[in-house]
Amino acid sequence: MADGVCKMPEKKSDLACKTDKSDRSSNDNEDSESSEEQPLDVGEHYLVRRSNESWHPAEIIQTRYNDAEGHYEYYVHYEGFNRRLDEWVPRGRIMSSRFDMSEQNWKNSDKNSVDLLDQCDRKITRNQKRRHDEINHVQKTYAEMDPTTAALEKEHEAITKVKYIDRIQIGRYEIDTWYFSPYPDDYGKQSKLWICEFCLRYMRLEKTYRYHMSECIYRQPPGKEIYRKGTLSIYEVDGSVEKTYCQNLCLLAKLFLDHKTLYFDVEPFLFYILCVVDKHGAHLVGYFSKEKESPDCNNVACILTLPPFQRQGYGKLLISFSYELSKMEELVGSPEKPLSDLGKLSYRSYWSYVLLEILRHFRGSLSIKDLSELTSIAQTDIISTLQSMNMVKYWKGQHVICVTSKLVEEHIKSAQYKRPKLIVDPTALKWIPRKRESKTGKK
Repeated sequence: MADGVCKMPEKKSDLACKTDKSDRSSNDNEDSESSEEQPLDVGEHYLVRRSNESWHPAEIIQTRYNDAEGHYEYYVHYEGFNRRLDEWVPRGRIMSSRFDMSEQNWKNSDKNSVDLLDQCDRKITRNQKRRHDEINHVQKTYAEMDPTTAALEKEHEAITKVKYIDRIQIGRYEIDTWYFSPYPDDYGKQSKLWICEFCLRYMRLEKTYRYHMSECIYRQPPGKEIYRKGTLSIYEVDGSVEKTYCQNLCLLAKLFLDHKTLYFDVEPFLFYILCVVDKHGAHLVGYFSKEKESPDCNNVACILTLPPFQRQGYGKLLISFSYELSKMEELVGSPEKPLSDLGKLSYRSYWSYVLLEILRHFRGSLSIKDLSELTSIAQTDIISTLQSMNMVKYWKGQHVICVTSKLVEEHIKSAQYKRPKLIVDPTALKWIPRKRESKTGKK
C-alpha cells in the first residue's frame, strides 16, 4: 500500500541515521536481548523502523507477548500520520533509547517527514498544504480542530485505539487491515479472520473457513439485482430484511474506515453492493449505504471500495450510482459528513469532473441552482468544488460562477481532472424509487 511517506533526512546528525547492515544487525541483536527483559513503557516515544526502512518517532500504544514467536510486540502510532499506518512491530524495529519529542530536528520537520512541496522551492498555499496532507494521510492535531470535534475525536480514538485484527482472508485476497473493528468476543482479538465473500460470515480458523465454503449456498448478495452492465452488478439489500448480512458488512467496512460510526441497528438503511460477476459467483468489490429516510438529504451514509479494488474506478462508479438514484428520486443529495481522507479525494474528483463536463459544453448563463438541478449535487458541494478551481466569486450576497472557456480547458488538461474509468449506464439501472413521507430535499 502506497502511503506517501518520505524518508527522514539521512545526515548523521539528523533524526533518521542511515546505518549499514552490520550496524543494523548489531542493533537488532541488542534489541532482541533487551526484549527478554522488560517490555517498553506504554505512552513513551521511540524511533521505529517502518516497512519502507525509514525511521520515524512513534508512541507505544500497547504491548503484548507473542507466545508463538517468544517475544514482545508493540502497537505503535507514527506521530503526524493517519492511524491506518499504526501497526504491531517486534522489538528489533525499535531504537533502544527513548525519543525526546522536543528534539529540535523533529520540531523543524513539522512532525512529518520531509515536505515534498518544500523541495519544489516555492511557497505553499493553504489549498496545496491541505491537498498534500490529504494525500499523505497527515492527521490534524487536536489544536487545529474545533473543541467539539476535538472532544469527539479523543473519545473515538480511546475506543478504537488498538487494532488487533492485522489482516483478513476474503475470497482469493489476503488484505492488511487499517483500523479497529468491534468484532465480538474472541474474534476481535485474532490476528487474522477468514471471511466468506458471499455471505460475509467471519471465522477464526482456516479449516472452518474451508468447510464453510464447501457448504455455503450463497453466490451473490442476498438482495435484488438492480444494475448489470457487462461483468459489473449492483444489488440492493434492505437492512431490515437481511440484518445479519448487513451487520457483517458494517464490521468488515470498519476495518478500512476510521470515522464510520458502526450501527448494529441496520434496519433504517439500504445497502448497495457492487460486485464483479464470473462463473463462480458475484464477488464483493465495494458498497455504499443510505438512509431510507434522511432528514439531511444524504444520499450516502457510508461508502467503501475494498483495498484490492481501489484506484480502478470502482469508487467513482459507486459515487456516480448514488447520484443516479437521487436523480430518479428527484432529490438533491450529499454524502454524510465527515468523509474519510480517501472519500474526500474521490468525491472532490467526481464533482470536479461532472461540473467541468457541463461547463465545457454549456453555452449561456448558468447558476449554482441550475447546476444542482442538472446533477443532483448539493449546492454547498458545488460551491466548495468551484472554489477549489477558482471558478466562483461571492458578489452582492450570493455565489456567482465566473468562468471562461479557456479556464475550463486549463482545468480539463490539468492532472487534477480525471475522467472516470467506469461510467454508469442509466439504461442498465432497473430500479423504482421508494415512496417517501417527506420531500424536504426535492428539487
